[in-house]
Amino acid sequence: MALEIKVLDYGDIELESSFLVLGRDCGRTRRVPTLGFLILGGAYPILVDTGYRSNQIMETLGMRGLQFHENMIENQLSKHGVRMGDVRFVLHTHLHIDHAGKDDLFPMNSTVVVNRRELEYSVSGLMHPQYPAPDIKHLIDRLHGKGALRFLDLEISGPVELMPGVYCEAAGAHTEGSMNVHVHTSEGVATICGDVIYDINDQIVEPFRQNNDGEPQTTGNHGTTKRAEKAAIKKVLANARFILPVHDRPARVESGVVVARLQDSVPGPIVQTLPKRNWFPA
Repeated sequence: MALEIKVLDYGDIELESSFLVLGRDCGRTRRVPTLGFLILGGAYPILVDTGYRSNQIMETLGMRGLQFHENMIENQLSKHGVRMGDVRFVLHTHLHIDHAGKDDLFPMNSTVVVNRRELEYSVSGLMHPQYPAPDIKHLIDRLHGKGALRFLDLEISGPVELMPGVYCEAAGAHTEGSMNVHVHTSEGVATICGDVIYDINDQIVEPFRQNNDGEPQTTGNHGTTKRAEKAAIKKVLANARFILPVHDRPARVESGVVVARLQDSVPGPIVQTLPKRNWFPA
């Protein structure tokens, strides 16, 4: 059975627009989804990211959480016939407040997989508000449970195949320990890229106030250099057939160009087709 990725809806967040795309609509609020991804078709279900803990915790960042009953992680999983205890691995693109807030709902024999550098970064104090104590303390507790936590050292090891067709690779952007998850589907490689990309249209398709050809725009929330951010986005586009950010709907890519937007699953139905870029203007 071929691997397939189901998109999970953990609720929305209202936040300042330039947080998503550097310099865009400063002071204006924008509402974005918070997504998770369920990988099916292998020996066992794998989950990527778990969303935010509660609406209230988002207020600590000056943001508004819009999470309702239908967005609860157990309800999202049940839509695909999966129970919490069925999940073998819980992977994290990184450990920010809106990505790792529900790990404590999973049993200790569901192994949380994280790039070691990301856990180190989360307790460094460099971006403290974005790594809330309840989430990170739970991961520290998992250090002392047999098989409850698995560290990857992706900056040293290079990409790691977690199970046939599922690879983890250092992202090189957003946070010091962020990782991408590459899934080999029947229609090509789908890359779950966390927050390396926030907004596909304004960063890639029509980059906000960007003059240079083929140059993506950076986010307003990054812990690495702008050059590293741009290079990480270009790398994802060059190597993936599908890109799946956490705060925007997935997209299909051809030759490094976004050509369509997807919904519900990858491979999945095309709901919006974009014009191909004119590489050679008249």
